[in-house]
Amino acid sequence: MTFVLAVDDDPAILRTLRINLRARDYEVETAGDGRSALQIVDEREPDVIVLDLGLPDVSGTAVIRRVRATSNVPIVVLSARHESDDKVEALDAGADDYVTKPFGMEELLARVRAAVRRGGTAPAPSSAVSTDGLVLDPEDGTATRDGVEVHLTPTEWRIVAALLRRPGRLVRQTELLRDVWGPAYERETHYLRVYLAQIRRKLETDPAKPKHFLTEPGLGYRFVV
Repeated sequence: MTFVLAVDDDPAILRTLRINLRARDYEVETAGDGRSALQIVDEREPDVIVLDLGLPDVSGTAVIRRVRATSNVPIVVLSARHESDDKVEALDAGADDYVTKPFGMEELLARVRAAVRRGGTAPAPSSAVSTDGLVLDPEDGTATRDGVEVHLTPTEWRIVAALLRRPGRLVRQTELLRDVWGPAYERETHYLRVYLAQIRRKLETDPAKPKHFLTEPGLGYRFVV
């Protein structure tokens, strides 16, 4: 049974989430603040976390960073903050998805299902690539930069693997979003901007002047050996 941790300071939202998730055979535990959520994660890692950003003690973004220090569990942010900067900050901290309040329960449940599927899916096998001190092996899930191992999250690996499968080719934004997140995400282009920036910080010698993970403005991305 899939274990969902729902974190929100609004008891009515927690009650709604608990009822709807349990009705669909999810195991659900709830927390009303960040410290309680982190304690639950320490005791038993969920299969997915649904997390509000506006918590009364530890901010939701801080919770994401704390969780990401030890775990790759999928995190779906649920927040009343609509500004793109808040979305970018949450995604940059390590969230996998972002749903704004007020939300439709069916949409949220679809996002939870997608996050669970992605969390259990490794990147598609691809031949290892070695170039300019960078070694990427999606099949083994290992990356090194100048001999030093680099940790990539599952979402970052899915993006890297999708680009490695098409070396030198332009991968359009909609195609990459569909490959990594699914067809419902084809308009979420800001996800790609955030994650490609993270990938460059980890893998490029000079992230400001990337040589391998290139952007074609308004079109998509390509990996160049």
